[in-house]
Amino acid sequence: MTRGRQGTSVTEQFEAACSGDRGALARLLSLVERGDAPGRELARLTFKKAGGAYAIGLTGAPGSGKSTLTSAVVTDIRKRLGSPVAVLAVDPSSPVTGGAILGDRVRMQSHALDDAVFIRSMATRGHLGGLAAAVPEAVRLLDATGWPLVIVETVGVGQVEIDVAAACDTVVVVVNPGWGDSVQANKAGLLEIADVLVINKADRPGAKEAARDLRLMLQLSGHLEWTPPIVETVATTADGVAELWDAITTHRGYLDRNGHLAARRAKRAREEAVRIAKGRFERALGAVIRGPDNGDLLDALKNGQMDPEEAADRLVAAVALELRDGQGPGAGAA
Repeated sequence: MTRGRQGTSVTEQFEAACSGDRGALARLLSLVERGDAPGRELARLTFKKAGGAYAIGLTGAPGSGKSTLTSAVVTDIRKRLGSPVAVLAVDPSSPVTGGAILGDRVRMQSHALDDAVFIRSMATRGHLGGLAAAVPEAVRLLDATGWPLVIVETVGVGQVEIDVAAACDTVVVVVNPGWGDSVQANKAGLLEIADVLVINKADRPGAKEAARDLRLMLQLSGHLEWTPPIVETVATTADGVAELWDAITTHRGYLDRNGHLAARRAKRAREEAVRIAKGRFERALGAVIRGPDNGDLLDALKNGQMDPEEAADRLVAAVALELRDGQGPGAGAA
């Protein structure tokens, strides 16, 4: 049985986290971030118990006020529903420089004394599969340990953030007045994943123009089975936050009524399995290429003694052996 850093088995730590031990939960999230063998064992435990939580992704341009908006949404949830809520603040930047992690924590300090709110920052750190692999596992862990609502806040509008947000049930895309200049290259990707559109800092000039541009872009997208509502908010004063939560709730009801929620989750599970498999194949291939048994391949190719197809066949065969005998390097990585 795999042991954690504290000398306690992963199963024991998981049971403690399910009983409300926040320290155990924090240690398990660290296992998820590392993505090694204990993390793989944990993934098997969480999958059996997960399925009851609802995950909400918030993404958008840096400086759009996502952290302040997330904090305001958490406050609204706690006041109106009384429901426990967990927040994952995801930062793809280097954990050395810190990125926006510290800022996220500072802006959410108003919830520090609320035992029904759990906030955790995540960076790429050492996870072999990157954030796209780590975040679904982290959400599943929070789900399995009894957190009914999970908010995933991402920093930026790049492909990594789009992938992470798309791992959630409802995706909220946050823009500001004048958003067209700041995220021009990512408009298409953002609109493709958006279930709810938010114009934050709507008290600033340009809010009406931003709403008009968003409506036009949605019209140009053709017929949409679900048309993302456009909500205007001012996170610093909580204006529009109740309307935002109502929009999220409406989208959840739409998914439930039409059977889309189960279908969306099943699709994500399939994509996650393929991504995990690809990661293991890639790591095994890297080990094979670096290994001594295949050091002559480059020379054989260079000297014309072997063609690329034959070299590829040898590599594939070597990878198959690597995976069969030792499950590949980093076999514990999910």
